[in-house]
Amino acid sequence: MKAAFLPDRGVVKVSGEDARNFLNGLVTTDVTLLQPGLGRFGALLTPQGKITADFLITEAPAGHGGGFLIDAPRALAQNLADKLGFYKLRAKVAVENISDSMGVLAVWDGEPAMKPDLAFADPRHEALGWRILVPEDLKQKVADLIGADLVDSEAYEVHRIATGVPRGGLDFMYSDAFPHETNMDRLHGVDFDKGCYVGQEVVSRMQHRGTARTRIVRVTLEDFSPETGVTVLGGDKQVGTMGSTAGGHGLALVRIDRVADALDAGLALTAGGLAIRLTDPNDVRTPPKQTVA
Repeated sequence: MKAAFLPDRGVVKVSGEDARNFLNGLVTTDVTLLQPGLGRFGALLTPQGKITADFLITEAPAGHGGGFLIDAPRALAQNLADKLGFYKLRAKVAVENISDSMGVLAVWDGEPAMKPDLAFADPRHEALGWRILVPEDLKQKVADLIGADLVDSEAYEVHRIATGVPRGGLDFMYSDAFPHETNMDRLHGVDFDKGCYVGQEVVSRMQHRGTARTRIVRVTLEDFSPETGVTVLGGDKQVGTMGSTAGGHGLALVRIDRVADALDAGLALTAGGLAIRLTDPNDVRTPPKQTVA
């Protein structure tokens, strides 16, 4: 079993007697179902339905002060805290960026020998294992406690990419992508049965009309790793853009209809002039399906 402290992740705390309902009215996941030891995947969207920040969220037990802890990109943590604060109005909540004192340990390839208080299974994909919220100076102690080998964060990146789970800022740009385009609907990040939240009308319309033509798909690479942002071609037509790559695997943001047409026509997919192939051709053929975390 491996564990890696993720320096690119931060933590935002939302507390107060109105915190649960406050968050539930803003984000894509159903916060009413949260409890200590359980995590959910979600996002705060623009009113136009695009992702401003995606995150994992858990409820802190009373012994840790209660409230909700949001595992988010560290570069966006303060901005996320500010945006949540903007929506606070008269709600009895406090929002704080605690990234300087709390970070994220990812654990995979095994079951922790014990579960620390701020541990939860990653809800996006079983293979991603567990998340543990912990100060960086305790990462080795916690890794020893759960029976994991502490490895570099790059090892986690290789695993994430092979698993096919996107990372904002690499595989898609924040404020420029809809949840369906980043597969949040397939990774248990959108609850279609909950009430209103910011951007909900756009997301629901895309779900019910099946209008998501752009998706992040898994690609297999042969002895090379194209740079992030390189154009993906189907024959001589642009069909998408490469995202993150590692260990012979990669992710690409593509127009699934154009890729399907290229495959049907027997045209090769290339990036940077070299051939790539879809890890699973069904990624561009299977219609979006509703999944609720």
